[in-house]
Amino acid sequence: MKKRIKDMCRNRRGEGYIDTAVGVLCLMLVVALAMVLYPVFMKKQQLDSFADEIVRQAEILGSTDVSGRIAQLQQETGLDPQIQWDCDYYSGNRVQLNGDIQVTLTQQVDIGFFVFGSFPIELKARASGKSEVYYK
Repeated sequence: MKKRIKDMCRNRRGEGYIDTAVGVLCLMLVVALAMVLYPVFMKKQQLDSFADEIVRQAEILGSTDVSGRIAQLQQETGLDPQIQWDCDYYSGNRVQLNGDIQVTLTQQVDIGFFVFGSFPIELKARASGKSEVYYK
């Protein structure tokens, strides 16, 4: 009887099945994690494009009053970021020719890990440019 138990402990015929099952489980966890994180990377890319678009509009107009373009982008992307301008103002919202225009967008996004909860993270996008309008 003791010899049979020893032989059973040495026998490793089913070990490949267990290794395969553990490997598939790990692969599924990695895929699930990637599916949770993918939308966050998409929002970051959209936020970067949002910042580039409004800075380009501000460069063309020579002003940071680009609320129409901001509303249009908010409707297209579904984002509603906090917008902070840092410019060399000439008067009001106007920026003189070659004046620096910088914008920082901040958006909070929740990463939900299924039943484990939701974790908010802050995404930031920055863009800069120069005014293309001369004010007399």
